[in-house]
Amino acid sequence: MKAPFVLAAGLLMLASTTAHSEVYRHVDAYGNVTFSDEPMEGGEEVQVKPVTTITLPKPEAVQEAEQLRERVEREGAAYQAVSFQYPANEQAFHSGNGNVTFEVQSTPPLKRGHKFEVTLDGQPVGQSSSGSVAVSNIDRGTHNAGVHIVDENGVRVKSGNSITFTIHRPSVLN
Repeated sequence: MKAPFVLAAGLLMLASTTAHSEVYRHVDAYGNVTFSDEPMEGGEEVQVKPVTTITLPKPEAVQEAEQLRERVEREGAAYQAVSFQYPANEQAFHSGNGNVTFEVQSTPPLKRGHKFEVTLDGQPVGQSSSGSVAVSNIDRGTHNAGVHIVDENGVRVKSGNSITFTIHRPSVLN
């Protein structure tokens, strides 16, 4: 009964740490797992992946609908297109761990303060100004992805065509 509690507490500690802190894992002779931010004898350092963050629109930006619509039209008009470079539409590929790095681009390149936003099955999954958005552990099957350009307030100013792709992953039943 104590082991599940220790494991749950450890996972909570792991989830609440920042990407820059160090996390250590230790398993005692009884199989109890302990996580800590301090090194332990016989413990090993755990690599914590960075957390994906998404900038949502500020409430005051959403409330000013008419000015927002005009600004979106003005800023969106600066871009001719935004699109996926990878994966291609209707592409099927193997990804044992479900990780996919979406490559996107715009014409002309992004303006200062703007970012690319990728959505997966209608939900935002990442933003980047570099044109590369990595998404981890996507379930096997067919998915829809969308690409948008968002401004510094998280407001979408331009959207590109969505794509459909299929990920083949090993089944947990096999």
